[in-house]
Amino acid sequence: MGTLETLGQLVNITLVYSTALIFAALGGIFSERSGIVNIGLEGLMTAGAFGSAITVFYLEQAGVGAVSPWVGLLASIAAGLVFAWIHAVATITFKADQVVSGVVINFLAAGLTLFLVKLLFAGAGQTDTLNEVFGKWDILGLSGIPFLGQALFYAYPTTYIALLCVLLTAFVLYKTPFGLRLRAVGEHPSTADTVGVKVRRMRYIGVLLSGALAGLGGATITLTTTSSFSHNTISGQGFIALAAMIFGKWNPAGALGAALFFGFAQALRVFLQQYPEAQNIPSEFFYMLPYFLTILVLAGTVGRAYPPAALGEPYDPSKR
Repeated sequence: MGTLETLGQLVNITLVYSTALIFAALGGIFSERSGIVNIGLEGLMTAGAFGSAITVFYLEQAGVGAVSPWVGLLASIAAGLVFAWIHAVATITFKADQVVSGVVINFLAAGLTLFLVKLLFAGAGQTDTLNEVFGKWDILGLSGIPFLGQALFYAYPTTYIALLCVLLTAFVLYKTPFGLRLRAVGEHPSTADTVGVKVRRMRYIGVLLSGALAGLGGATITLTTTSSFSHNTISGQGFIALAAMIFGKWNPAGALGAALFFGFAQALRVFLQQYPEAQNIPSEFFYMLPYFLTILVLAGTVGRAYPPAALGEPYDPSKR
């Protein structure tokens, strides 16, 4: 295998592992830019992964063909919205502690989805293997180009959707009145309220968007790499996405770069394990690598990252 081909494969694997992180990190940006802390990204991704897997499974049983994964993506959005709505009601309407609510979402999603899997699949810990999942697209037959072809033109459709979402998120946040209002309620909600911005409505929208995008992130894992759902399908990806959001300083472009970095850490684990020399290294070392890098990066950058000024503060109109 030539050097260019090897590098192309490494970039390709990086994109595979980065896609779910990109979706979830963008979701976190919408929520936290509106002023609502969302450490429940792990739970939202779990809900999305479960919703997509169950939907595709039953569509397969009904004889539905290649359209099943796309319907699964829609189901993942719906599942993410349901759990995000719970978080929004708790934190915005009832002004519950946002960190505690996020933790509850994580536990609720993990416990409920595992219970439903065991209920629907005769006590099994995971769903049956899905046949109708996404395959990689060879864009315009360009995959044969050295390095670039393998790296960029031979990927899952969800990867291209995630990259498009980065552009759309940046446009919405910085080039539209909606984005200005969303950022305003996360920085100075009382001032925004004074000029007529509906603070609670904007925060609800921000949290619900985070649920939709994080749900897509969970579905990406189910419908591309695992082809099934189990209790460890997400396995900490939501927390890595949260770290990518913070490392990217609540900016879509920064979150993309951070997600690619963490995706590279996971790709490096898979890539290195292919070599015979790696057999002498305990596998646990490779599995801890992405999380070790996450902690290392956060320890070095979180002190220099400045979140939205009103992040985590419930808004009380009577005190404006």
